[in-house]
Amino acid sequence: MRNGQLITKKIHHPYSILIASCMICILHISIQADSNIKKWVGTWSTAPMLVEQSNMPPSPGLTNNTIRQIVRVSIGGDTVRLKFSNDFSSSSVKINSANIAVSAGGSAINASTIKQLKFNGNSSVTMDANSSIFSDPVAFNLSPRMNIAITVYLGQTSPTTTGHPGSRTTSYLLAGDKTTSTDFSGAVKTEHWYVINGIDVWAPENAAAVAILGNSITDGRGSTTDQQNRWPDILSERLIKNSATEQVGVLNLGIGGNCVLSGGLGPTGVSRFKRDILDQQGVRWVIVFIGVNDIGGVNSASGATKMADNLINAYKQMISNAHTKNMKVYGATIMAFKGNSYYNQYSESCRQTINKWIRTGGFYDSIIDFDKVTRSSADTSKLGIACFQNDGLHPDAAGYKKMGESIDLNLFKQEAVKVFDIPDSKKYSEKSFHVIHRNGSAMLSFSLLQESFVSLKVYSLLGEEIIELASKKFPSGKHTVEFKAGNLAKGMYVYSLKVGNFTIRPVAVY
Repeated sequence: MRNGQLITKKIHHPYSILIASCMICILHISIQADSNIKKWVGTWSTAPMLVEQSNMPPSPGLTNNTIRQIVRVSIGGDTVRLKFSNDFSSSSVKINSANIAVSAGGSAINASTIKQLKFNGNSSVTMDANSSIFSDPVAFNLSPRMNIAITVYLGQTSPTTTGHPGSRTTSYLLAGDKTTSTDFSGAVKTEHWYVINGIDVWAPENAAAVAILGNSITDGRGSTTDQQNRWPDILSERLIKNSATEQVGVLNLGIGGNCVLSGGLGPTGVSRFKRDILDQQGVRWVIVFIGVNDIGGVNSASGATKMADNLINAYKQMISNAHTKNMKVYGATIMAFKGNSYYNQYSESCRQTINKWIRTGGFYDSIIDFDKVTRSSADTSKLGIACFQNDGLHPDAAGYKKMGESIDLNLFKQEAVKVFDIPDSKKYSEKSFHVIHRNGSAMLSFSLLQESFVSLKVYSLLGEEIIELASKKFPSGKHTVEFKAGNLAKGMYVYSLKVGNFTIRPVAVY
C-alpha cells in the first residue's frame, strides 16, 4: 500500500500448493494488543431451572436461613461479579446479605478472603419473580480453577424455587444468619444449587469463554461428587495449562434430562439457548452436545425421520443465532446408548442420521466426535467405556476424563476477529477483494454473488496456518472481517480466501 493506494500484482508463492484455490494477500502487521482493555468474561455458570419437588431445599429450608454453596471457576482475575437467578420462581426472593470467600474444603472458608457483595451499593436486594440480578463488581483475588464459597443469607423466598439440581457438589444449610461464620458444623447437606447462576471476571481483551449446551452427560451424571471431574472440568483444566488457551473460560450449561425440542427436565434447549448461551459474557465458542433425550423417545421409522429433521432444523437455528454474534459453534456427536432403555432400531437410526449430518452437513464450524471416541470397536451402537451404574448411557469419571482429553485445544486458540456485514443492494463479483487499515486494525473485505461457504485464514510466509478468521456460510453481498492481530509478532503474513470451489489467482498487497 503506497500513499493510500492499493497496489496488486501476481506472485509465485513457494507454498501455493498448500493453499490452492485461494486468494492470497500479503500484509505487513504491526499491531499490538492494548493490555489496558478489559471486559467481562464468564468463568463459571450453571443453567437455572424450576426445581422439582423432590429436589427442593431440605429442612430448615431457605427462608430466613443461610446457604453456603461451593463452585469451581475456570479462568482467574482480580475483579468479579456474581449473577443470581429467580427466573423460574412464582414470587419474589429477598437476599438479606451475601458474600464470597476462598473455600478451605467442605463447608470451611478462609475468613481473611471474605468479600461482601453489594447490589447497587446495598447489601440486600429483592429479586422479582422471573428475574435475575448481578452484584456490583468486587475486588477479589481469583485464581484459575479455584473453589469459591458463595454464602447467602435469604429473607422471604418463593414457594417455587429456581436452582440447579445436578450440582454434583455439596451445599450447606444453617438456620439464621451465618454469612460470616467459618464454622458450618451441623449444617444440613444437599447436593443442589439454589439461586446462584454465574460468575463473571474482569479479564483481558484476549480472554473469552466457551459455553456448552448439554444434558446430563455434560451436567456430569456419573462424575464424582465434589471432585469437579465432569468432561467440561477436564477440558477447563487442559485449557488453563496450555499457554495458548490459558485465558479461555468454560461454562457448563448442561441440565440432566434436558431435551432440545420438548419434554424432559428443565426448559428446552431451543427455549434456553439465548439466556444460557448467547447472553453469557465473553463467549467466543459454543459447543452443542444435546439431543439424546429427544432421540430416546423415538419408536418408529417415521418418528425417526421426523425427529432427525426437527433436531437438525433446531441445530441450524442455534448455529445461525450464534454466528450472528460472531461465535463459533462446534457440534458434538451423539454418543452410543445400546443397553439403555432408549435403544431400539429406530432410535439408533435417528442417532446415525443426526451424527452423519453433524459430521458432514457443513453447518458447524468444527466437530467434536464424542461418539467416535467413546463407542465400542466391536459394536459401534454401544459405548466402549465404563458406564455409570451400567446404564449404557452415562460415562463414569474415567469416561468423562477420556472425553475431556479428546478435544483438540486448537479449537480454542485466542483470536481478536470481528466479522460484520455491510448492507448493500448492489450485486458484487466474487473477485472483489481488498485490504485496508483503520484504527489499528487490518480489515479484509470481500463480496459474494451468492450464499457461499468462506474460509479465511492467516499463514506465515513458511506456509504455517496461524489463525482462522472465518469458516462459515455468508449470504450474498459485501462482508468485512476486522482483524486486530494483537497476538501476532510484527512481520509479513499471508491471507488466504477460499469461496466455495472458486479458483482465484494469487495477488500480493504491499
